[in-house]
Amino acid sequence: MAHEYAAPDTVALDDENGTLVIIDQTKLPGRVEFLSLRKQEDIHRAIRSLQVRGAPAIGVAAAIGAYLAALDIDTADYGEFHARFASALEYLASSRPTAVNLFWALDRMGRIVRRNDNLPVETIKSLLRDEAASIRDEDIRVCRAIGEHALGLIKNVRGVLTYCNAGRLATVRYGTALAPIYIGKEKGYSFKVYSCETRPLLQGARLTAFELNDAGIDVTVVCDNMASRVMKNGWVQAVLVGCDRVAANGDVCNKIGTSGVAVMAHHYGIPFYVCAPTSTIDMRTPDGSGIIIEERPASEVTDMWYRERMTPSGASVYNPAFDVSDAELITAIITEYGVARAPYRENLAKIFETRGRIETDKMGG
Repeated sequence: MAHEYAAPDTVALDDENGTLVIIDQTKLPGRVEFLSLRKQEDIHRAIRSLQVRGAPAIGVAAAIGAYLAALDIDTADYGEFHARFASALEYLASSRPTAVNLFWALDRMGRIVRRNDNLPVETIKSLLRDEAASIRDEDIRVCRAIGEHALGLIKNVRGVLTYCNAGRLATVRYGTALAPIYIGKEKGYSFKVYSCETRPLLQGARLTAFELNDAGIDVTVVCDNMASRVMKNGWVQAVLVGCDRVAANGDVCNKIGTSGVAVMAHHYGIPFYVCAPTSTIDMRTPDGSGIIIEERPASEVTDMWYRERMTPSGASVYNPAFDVSDAELITAIITEYGVARAPYRENLAKIFETRGRIETDKMGG
């Protein structure tokens, strides 16, 4: 069903009907369509086919999907429930390989089951529902905090360039890289955003431009090979991007083409900021070489956006979904617990120490 957009949450749980509700991002910007999903194969397909995308949104969708999987397990025996739930988590985890939030969220859901083996299965299902809701609510709080920290770095900036989509559509609300733009608007700041088109799936042209325009924010779409021209013209004073995974040394994995933007920003002396919730920082991966890069179908390059095939049928296509920007190209990594600068291995570890202290204080309170 098509609806007006009006900035609803991108991912939600419909308790009454027992469904995951998402905006079908493959239909944007031409059509705003909400999907209500219950079957595991439909949720898996939605993640795999980018109907829901953006690392944080994927994590929330997977958590809700895991809860819905638990509801469909009809047994009171803990051992059988645990085994079938673990199988459901493994299935959801196979939907996409790169975004660490997917595995982080599913691991949190799995821990709920493993740590409560003394409770009735129906009680565990209720705890899983609470955990999925917590993951969703945390995403909103985290994005707001990232936006506040980032706004402190760009409040004197007029022109911002962004790549891919790290806004409302990539999270439950606010976004990561676009959170300071939205929060800045609330506080009376006026930013001009240049949104790179972002080949081959056009998330910048279709999604970033759609949501910023919908919010009344000044946005100009530029093709990916125009970014250098925009920077050289002096129209951009900061680059803001999100990410799908950050390695312990500060290497950042994001949508394919991000590393080229990072190289250009470095050349022109423009700050390159990565907005990353700590759930996206993978301290178990030493550097970017250890990140699995998803490769997607050739048809996304050759056919998807064209009435007739764009390339000769005999030509090969290489279509990686992500690339890795080296840590030395990154000015700062902005998290919900503050801003980390080089040396990243040391300062990201400090971010996690801060997170640990805050979480311990909350539990003590």
